Amino acid sequence: MNHIFVLSLSLFVMATVSAQKKPAPKPTTASNATQKAEAGKNSANKTTATQAVYMVSGTPEEFKKYTSEARTTYDAGKLDDSRFAMQQMLAELDMIIGKEVLKALPATMLDKPAVTKLDNVAGASGFLGVVIHREYGKEYNSMDTSENRNASIEIISNSPLIASINSLLSIPLIGNTGDNKVIKIAGYKALVTKNQGNNETNYDLQLPLGSSLITVKAPGATQEQVAQIAGSLPIQDIARMLQ
Repeated sequence: MNHIFVLSLSLFVMATVSAQKKPAPKPTTASNATQKAEAGKNSANKTTATQAVYMVSGTPEEFKKYTSEARTTYDAGKLDDSRFAMQQMLAELDMIIGKEVLKALPATMLDKPAVTKLDNVAGASGFLGVVIHREYGKEYNSMDTSENRNASIEIISNSPLIASINSLLSIPLIGNTGDNKVIKIAGYKALVTKNQGNNETNYDLQLPLGSSLITVKAPGATQEQVAQIAGSLPIQDIARMLQ
């Protein structure tokens, strides 16, 4: 019995020593080819993301190109590529509509001419609409806006502020409190906000059109003048183009 015990103990010790001497398996690492492929894939993804944000020109030619690409990639079963092309197509369409809205805006406002050199249509956020900007007054140095006294019109489609503005407009008792006042422009409710600062009182007007928001600012103008600016806008035409 003692011999069996000693033999068993010896075998156990030998097995333990052998296991300790056996080298641990090396961690699996990707080959250079695999790493390069992954790097290329990541680079392609970054390029696609950059295109989604910056490569939008707002021309009919680009719109048609992405429309065709969306159909071609869909027929080829490349659904992800088709979806991206459709997003690009919609972004191009938003830019085209934004340019048409600019054309519909008045040439003058409170006897101030439109500064068309400052006109701008830009993507709001990815594929969530556009920001349309127009100023009335005079051209200024873009590096120094401290003397900018221009009246401005800014229209944002799919604005994230719509819900909060509509909540104030839906309850007049809340909207008409403090520095806020609810008025109507071309049959649409608008919120006028009084801003006090730098020894001057200014008024901002915000007018929701569906999911779009029109904001009017005019430094030094009265509340009535700000409402007049909003009232001179082709509200119905803008609503038709954006909705």
